[in-house]
Amino acid sequence: MEFAMVFITLAVIFGLYMTWGVGANDVANAMGTSVGSGAITVKKAILIAAVFEFTGAVLAGGHVTGTIRKGIIDADFVPSPEILILGMLSALLAAGLWLMVASWFGWPVSTTHTIVGALIGFGMVGLGMEAVKWGKVGSIVASWLISPMLGAFFAFLLALSVRKFIFDAESPLAAAKRYGPVYVFFMGVLISLVTIFKGLKHLKLELTTSQSLAVSIVVGLIIAIAGRSLIQRVEVDPKADQEFHYASVEKVFAPLCVFTACSMAFAHGSNDVANGIGPLAAVVSIARTGEVAQTAALPIWILFLGGAGIVLGLSTMGYRVMKTIGKRITELTPSRGFCAELAAAATVVIASRLGLPVSTTHIIVGSVLGVGLARGIAAIDLRVVLGIVTSWVVTLPIGAATAAFFFFFFKGIFL
Repeated sequence: MEFAMVFITLAVIFGLYMTWGVGANDVANAMGTSVGSGAITVKKAILIAAVFEFTGAVLAGGHVTGTIRKGIIDADFVPSPEILILGMLSALLAAGLWLMVASWFGWPVSTTHTIVGALIGFGMVGLGMEAVKWGKVGSIVASWLISPMLGAFFAFLLALSVRKFIFDAESPLAAAKRYGPVYVFFMGVLISLVTIFKGLKHLKLELTTSQSLAVSIVVGLIIAIAGRSLIQRVEVDPKADQEFHYASVEKVFAPLCVFTACSMAFAHGSNDVANGIGPLAAVVSIARTGEVAQTAALPIWILFLGGAGIVLGLSTMGYRVMKTIGKRITELTPSRGFCAELAAAATVVIASRLGLPVSTTHIIVGSVLGVGLARGIAAIDLRVVLGIVTSWVVTLPIGAATAAFFFFFFKGIFL
């Protein structure tokens, strides 16, 4: 371990690079619908996401992480600590590079799948084919279909319900004031469940499913009561309604988009920050102890590094993926953006309880597709969708090939 400090230094640099990629690509998924619908500006989205992503990463990011993310590689096949260190460095650099490329082109790819693909590449060339848990790889491939289909299904139903109960009513604004609190209630319940199941899971609250549901219902009722008072204050804006017939009605949904986005950003920060800092923590732990353990500690400075990297990535290149999610797939309004975010939250809750292999990125893309389909297939830009799906398919093999190259490169230098 004569290169221990060199390994730690490289891990910090590559970990920051990887979390920068997480911020540039993944965080935009949470804020893209709000920006695309016009609920908030890009600058406000970056500020809001920075606060909630950073808070989620630092306060609820956990104290330990798996040495090998998602258990995709069998640690029993690791011949020496140095090999695993080089593998983690290769995976971090490969994942960060692909996220940078995908973000530049505005492709919303899964950061989890990116790091998993990189680990597969290292495992295949560094440890052998039998070291990779191919069953888990199969479940990840399955998520390419499960995630967007579930998101699209729920978003489609929500968009149809909003159209039927509100926009097709004789007085849409009066209908929005009548049914708005109901949607706010469901939003409060689902967002609370997302926060408990995903955002706070590292804090070990030890709540049962029924207890979590009870807490969420109470929170939902409180938010619905507060939301009702705000919704009742919305007045008709004749000038805005001349330009867009439902402008006054959309004012009801604009703040709801922001609320759901904030909660999703917090949950994302607490979970996906580990995609970047997990391998970093593994390298630091191995370099200091010389031993390969199943888990590695997450010191507060590593959590701060991860949170800072996410914020930096979002503020420098996040707007590109936000543009794809919010504007290029289909035209969004605050009501459609709200339906997409609420559908995404519902999918995350159901999937987390059933143990389904899903990707938050794929879910939100599917949800945006769902609200577009509610207006007909012509409302969707299929060329953009094809580009996104292609980027999903190539993420694993590109991550694997790049990590394999970097592994041989680092092995030639250090071993």
